[in-house]
Amino acid sequence: MNPQQAATSIGEPNTIAIVFFLVFVGFTLAITYWAARKTKTTSEFFTAGGGVSAVQNGFALAGDFMSAASFLGIAGLVALSGFDGLIYSVGWLVGWPVVTFLIAEPLRNLGKYTFADVVAYRLKQTPVRISAAVGTLAVVSFYLIAQMVGAGNLIHMMFGLSYEAAVVIVGVVMILYVLFGGMIATTWVQIVKAVLLLAGATVLALMVLVKFSFNPLALFQAAADQYGPEVLAPGKLVSSPLEAVSLGLALMFGTAGLPHILMRFYTVPNAKAARGSVFYATGLIGYFYLVTFILGFGASVLLGRDAIKLVDKGGNMAAPMLAEAVGGKPFLGFISAVAFATILAVVAGLTLSGAAALSHDLWTSVVRKGKAPEHEQLRVARLASLGLGILAIFLGIVFKGQNVAFMVGLAFAIAASANFPALLLSMAWKGFTTRGAVASMITGSVSAVLFIFLSPTVQVDLLGHTEALFPLKNPGLVTMPLAFLVGWVVSLLSPEPTAAGRFDEVRHRMHVGAEADAPAPAVTPVPVSVPTSSPQTT
Repeated sequence: MNPQQAATSIGEPNTIAIVFFLVFVGFTLAITYWAARKTKTTSEFFTAGGGVSAVQNGFALAGDFMSAASFLGIAGLVALSGFDGLIYSVGWLVGWPVVTFLIAEPLRNLGKYTFADVVAYRLKQTPVRISAAVGTLAVVSFYLIAQMVGAGNLIHMMFGLSYEAAVVIVGVVMILYVLFGGMIATTWVQIVKAVLLLAGATVLALMVLVKFSFNPLALFQAAADQYGPEVLAPGKLVSSPLEAVSLGLALMFGTAGLPHILMRFYTVPNAKAARGSVFYATGLIGYFYLVTFILGFGASVLLGRDAIKLVDKGGNMAAPMLAEAVGGKPFLGFISAVAFATILAVVAGLTLSGAAALSHDLWTSVVRKGKAPEHEQLRVARLASLGLGILAIFLGIVFKGQNVAFMVGLAFAIAASANFPALLLSMAWKGFTTRGAVASMITGSVSAVLFIFLSPTVQVDLLGHTEALFPLKNPGLVTMPLAFLVGWVVSLLSPEPTAAGRFDEVRHRMHVGAEADAPAPAVTPVPVSVPTSSPQTT
């Protein structure tokens, strides 16, 4: 099948896209207005008061995870690179069993608003929370870059606005969601977005498969005929085995360190609901990634790689271009609006997690030593949200033109290095100490950001140098083991008897927290049935 090289209307104002965009924004702002009336406390602002069901949270988790990188970035990578583009989606998907079996239940039972609650549970609060906030803000910043770049490209293409104006519009709408509606609004925006995205991607994939008699093998054969059999083999996008392992580690374990994903486990009423929400999210995300594989190959066959690169060199517009090729301008308008909804919802979730780090971990726990009144915590949280929204706009403008899936891969490397090692060691190792936690998180954050700066991604692709000091594009292979090693060695060199003494309490809380969360029985026969031996420090 010959690629369609006909001119696309992407880049021109699309009335249908604008209408869908306005309908979505209007509907979600109505949700925000409703949520703002219910958001009166810090708990409601950060965790929706713990009143989200497992199914709702599963859809919201999927909505948080199925970002611009998933829809626009992976489809573009598969379209331009073939089979290798799948390494991102597979890496992200296999991270969910790690979350299910290692993270979800202990996190829900030990924490309150952020993952720093878990790490600091038996350690000294101030140094741990400062270090955790550094890692959280580094992850959020890199993740925000990807989402804002995708949003800017999309609205620039659909509305005919300048890229910079498009980024500002996205930032302003997102700030309204978070500032007034908090987690309640963000959750429902995520749910609406997940349903729209799954429906839109499914319809688009079916419209592609119609052209191949609903036979995916015929689609893959057409791609092989057009670009050679190597399009169906790994090794083109990630040619080095070390690169593949490094990227895989970052994507798999980074999921368990993403602050906006971890924060969602506090929105459900108990640990059972936390596990259930991961189950639903994994099924939805797995199905979605299978669909993006069809979209990527469909775009490469039906459009041609040269045509995709002409519109966007990173390939981020492959899915919207495909929608126009198979469904005309109306379908392009719908898919573009869905992609915009995707970005807006993820940016809101990221901003909320960053605000939690600034407000709960730094201001309330470190500056005010846990004594900030409720109204003050809420005010600081909203100011932090506003600041992060402005930062997101700035980063989106500075990093114009980067492939969004690749930028998210770097955010995962920071999450896998800065957050995951300390989180796991705090729950699994009795000898883990405050100094070990601080050293692990700071080492992971600083080394990941430093090696990203020294990598070919920045030195060659961005700055135009002929070579880079650090050979790997993704530093996960070096930085994650380094964070574990530093945390282990420093803990051995600086024993902390108090922290070790509270480890049994942590283990107890991790495993029986579900019962602790349940309503108390009408008659309590014996007083020793209290599930924890001392009050939670967070």
